[in-house]
Amino acid sequence: MARRENRRITDLGTLKALAHPLRMQLYRMLFVTEAATASQLAGQVDEAVSLVSYHLRKLAEHGLIEEAEPRSGDGRERWWQPASEGVTIRDQDFQDAPEKVAAHLAASRLFLAQRADLYRTYLDERAHWGAEWNEAAHDAESLLRLTAPELAELKREMQDLLKKYDEQGRAREAAGDTEGRENVALHLYGFPFRVQEATP
Repeated sequence: MARRENRRITDLGTLKALAHPLRMQLYRMLFVTEAATASQLAGQVDEAVSLVSYHLRKLAEHGLIEEAEPRSGDGRERWWQPASEGVTIRDQDFQDAPEKVAAHLAASRLFLAQRADLYRTYLDERAHWGAEWNEAAHDAESLLRLTAPELAELKREMQDLLKKYDEQGRAREAAGDTEGRENVALHLYGFPFRVQEATP
């Protein structure tokens, strides 16, 4: 797939279309596999092909996925791929109405829950990954003292670094360097919090 620019979601309809548990799962799987059919995805999520097809069409209606070039000789199969490199959802685009605020919060909670499930699955299967992957995998928490502009700068620098490694890995894979290469999820959260001061 020729990866296109990251899409910024700004409308409520598209946000709601993506913020559905099965649709978000299908979107993530398409992003990882780059292209798949409804029957292939149905086998991965243990759902009926007809249900998966319905949700894929809903994602396509909002421009989140699109039809892909067939990867097999079966002309009856409909292949799908993400329509962009990824999506960005920003708080500032959903603050002008209570319904938008509620939808953005619900979507954020869904995404967090699915990311946590993905990590829990890794933890449950960690013994099967072997020493090299377990040494490379990491789980860390850093507690910093920053201003909002400093946190924004840190975010930009980390995004640039992630983009470098993503492009480097994809280029090496395209050149035939596939040995030992796996899908890797990297979840980062940077947010302010306050500690309640102790009363004397």
